[in-house]
Amino acid sequence: MELPVISHSGPKAEGGGCASSGCGSAPDALAHLPDHIRAKVQDHPCYSEEAHHYFARMHVAVAPACNIQCNYCNRKYDCSNESRPGVVSELLTPDQAIRKVLAVAAEIPQMTVLGIAGPGDPLANPARTFDTFRQLSEKAPDIKLCVSTNGLSLPEHVDEIAKHNIDHVTITINCVDPEIGAQIYPWIYWQNKRIRGVEAARILIEQQQKGLEMLTARGILVKVNSVLIPGVNDQHLAEVSKIVKAKGAFLHNVMPLIAEAEHGTYYGLMGQPEPTAEQLQALQDECAGDMAMMRHCRQCRADAVGLLGEDRGDEFTMDKIDVMDIDYAAAMARRKEVHDAIIDQLEAKRGNAPAAAVDRGIPAGSRPVLMAVAGKNGVVAEHFGHAREFLIYEASPAGVRFIGHRKTELYCGGMDSCGDGDVIEAGASESLLDRNIRILEGCEVVLCAKIGYEPWGKLEAAGIAPNGEHAMEAIEDAVLAVYKEIAATGKLAPAVDSKKVA
Repeated sequence: MELPVISHSGPKAEGGGCASSGCGSAPDALAHLPDHIRAKVQDHPCYSEEAHHYFARMHVAVAPACNIQCNYCNRKYDCSNESRPGVVSELLTPDQAIRKVLAVAAEIPQMTVLGIAGPGDPLANPARTFDTFRQLSEKAPDIKLCVSTNGLSLPEHVDEIAKHNIDHVTITINCVDPEIGAQIYPWIYWQNKRIRGVEAARILIEQQQKGLEMLTARGILVKVNSVLIPGVNDQHLAEVSKIVKAKGAFLHNVMPLIAEAEHGTYYGLMGQPEPTAEQLQALQDECAGDMAMMRHCRQCRADAVGLLGEDRGDEFTMDKIDVMDIDYAAAMARRKEVHDAIIDQLEAKRGNAPAAAVDRGIPAGSRPVLMAVAGKNGVVAEHFGHAREFLIYEASPAGVRFIGHRKTELYCGGMDSCGDGDVIEAGASESLLDRNIRILEGCEVVLCAKIGYEPWGKLEAAGIAPNGEHAMEAIEDAVLAVYKEIAATGKLAPAVDSKKVA
């Protein structure tokens, strides 16, 4: 079958980019950027918290080899049960990857970004990676291309990256101190030798920093990913943020360590603790003084497909693509219509941004409130028991800002209600409902399209106010409306700092 060329006059990519973990930032976090940079990222699902509700991305798993070992990584192939970087269901050749991208582009018209992020390191597999990019540049010129790398081999490939018009690159930089790096990286494979310890970390850090400087000198946008590892680099990442910003990186994504024992990573098996949501937010806020932060990262699989927060990869396995009957001409026309409609919707939204809370009668000294939202596509759309993640927003007199997301597990087996159907249990000691409520610790309100009787009562008992009154409303508007309701009760007085009380 001869593959079609995708081309239309929709949101033409001037390069593009997607992190291996797929991340972004709220519109306000992009406001400081120069116009030419903001124009490239504001409609990008992996960089814009706003756009990720509308545009989709995909990763193709063409890069199996890796040239470093990370204590938080365990690459798994033919695995459909885990959602984290380094995991894929199918390894693809470049030719298979092209067929898959075109099939997804036809079936998911809002897909605009293609990234290569593993399951190893794309630049440790340069022939496979750049063959894929070359073919995509020819056959799908409207799709934004991006690459994510550990940076060890980055300097030698900067020219090739620029050649393929890839002007967004993500580098994972977890430290700038070799002593800390030795606790994260057991070894690197460098110049045909396996090198360990502090020397390995020193070489990796030097290569990362050199590659960052070379990319920014070429006008290529660089986003930095960092994994927050409690007790290892948690006190160090603010310094990392300052350094990478000074060298030209335009965004920083601090993401939590995933260290569940069943994943088989060194950290997981050794009992290394993961950061709490509060620790992650505190560090992100600390780094935000020097660098715009990404807060909606989903730490995607290396073969993720669809909107952030969902994965439709099992719909596009190669055996299914082989039997698809796609009218590519009609599909590409549909893509243009969908893209144009989304752009119009986003521009209208940006032109009618919600007023700040202070303009709606919220006392200026009011304390902030965290709210969890079962949202989808930018609206309060999910039933409590059907949500697999909750979006966390902070409302304050300054307005509403996105904080991050917390993953939960589907606990309700009912189709139309939450809590009235079959409840799936986590185990004898704790139900999934109890676990999900515990995950929302720190939130004072949870907004859902619908909440059943059982979770309603347990949420109230946990001090979290359930709210089902804003179904299908825009998330920011709903959060601000609830904040105003709380203000009317007089419950927004500033919190007392016990350390200042005599």
